[in-house]
Amino acid sequence: MGTDTHEQEHRCGCGGAGCGGEQHVEATGGCTGSGCGGHGDHDAHGGHAANGSADGTETPVRMAGRVGAKLVVLSGKGGVGKSTVAVNLAVGLARTGRKVGLLDVDVHGPSVPRMLGLGRARPVAGEGWMAPVSAGPNLRVMSLGFFLPDPEVPVIWRGPVKMGMVRQFLVDVRWGDLDVLVVDCPPGTGDEPLSVLQLLGPDAHAVIVTTPQGVAVDDVRRSVGFCRQLRNPILGIVENMGGYVCPKCGELTPLFPAGGGEQLARETGVPFLGSIPLHPDLTSAGDAGHSLLETDLTGEREPVHPVIRAFQPVVGAAGAVCPNGEAGTAGRSAPGAPTNSNGGPASQGASDMKIAIPLAAGRLCQHFGHCEQFAVLTVDPGSGTVMGQELLTPPPHEPGVLPAWIADTGTRLVIAGGMGARARQLLEERGVQVLVGACAADPADLVAAWFGNRLELGANTCDH
Repeated sequence: MGTDTHEQEHRCGCGGAGCGGEQHVEATGGCTGSGCGGHGDHDAHGGHAANGSADGTETPVRMAGRVGAKLVVLSGKGGVGKSTVAVNLAVGLARTGRKVGLLDVDVHGPSVPRMLGLGRARPVAGEGWMAPVSAGPNLRVMSLGFFLPDPEVPVIWRGPVKMGMVRQFLVDVRWGDLDVLVVDCPPGTGDEPLSVLQLLGPDAHAVIVTTPQGVAVDDVRRSVGFCRQLRNPILGIVENMGGYVCPKCGELTPLFPAGGGEQLARETGVPFLGSIPLHPDLTSAGDAGHSLLETDLTGEREPVHPVIRAFQPVVGAAGAVCPNGEAGTAGRSAPGAPTNSNGGPASQGASDMKIAIPLAAGRLCQHFGHCEQFAVLTVDPGSGTVMGQELLTPPPHEPGVLPAWIADTGTRLVIAGGMGARARQLLEERGVQVLVGACAADPADLVAAWFGNRLELGANTCDH
């Protein structure tokens, strides 16, 4: 592959040598140097395949932190709603109190950011590490979609580059301790799902998604054989689009021949986890950037909404292989990369990062624009150790002034109780990640909770 092809591949979103300075995360196949625009041929670059064997088999990796269970959502057929299942499964598990990571490895169609309302989010990143984006209490997300500068530009990558990206998202992302990692794979049995299952190891469970019609079932049947050949356990089969629910009368009308997913489960000896119906609320929720399962699934009252009822057994089956809200106690990732005492990645000389927290009386202030001071903490991203803290007096509260001032301090993350939509937009446009809904607490305690994946986020107290 010559240089012209290499540059063409860079236009997929990483942008090559001029792709955005410190926000450049080497989404070009796992090369974590200071820019991969000069490496030449990605396929020949040893860093992208250094950890695989000569025959292309990937060896299991150890993630940065303990991981209790690993669920890989896949399908042999495209368009069956894998991302819908993955997003709602992750949200449902997070609502039961578990610490959940959601990894989107669909290189060519990364839809998870949109489905969770994270379209403008940009992960905090440094040399050799990156932090996932918070999607609310107990849920952290990583996707190539966060790094694409233009939604209209296609991703044109060969297999080795895609496999390197999968490895990087598993190894370099500072997930913290997780009860469960949910991975949303692209369709088929090719590079991405193969890399994910091999890198996560033989204890990663597959959640296979199909639609009822025979054309889909035929292809999804191959996914069952794929998992069995790799010797990964199959949690079960989910049938999506199992009929249309009328939003007025509640009648279920089959759109395809009914029961294809359940019949496939019987024929292959795989558990059938349930059938998810089509409902206007489900599709509109995904477009609007939220999940219908953002309700309490731990209560005893039967959910009224048919989609939530349909997802309950899927979430329940997944919860049966996950720890009960104590991150990582059910299992660990494969041995390999060193970790430090708080479960984060061992420091490897990564540059320090700055975290800003608005204060009132020395504790987090619930109103971003009306605080007395800002605590700007300098933190070692490898260990989570606070290296220093400045107390800064903010400029007058005028439109647009405060976000620009915060960004100019070099801050990469703001933890706040409440923040207006415009201020948040301005910060995210400057590459500053924003977390809202935090409770009043000491700044150092908030930073420690965030690094330990224990930071509880509630409602935005100042959304105007």
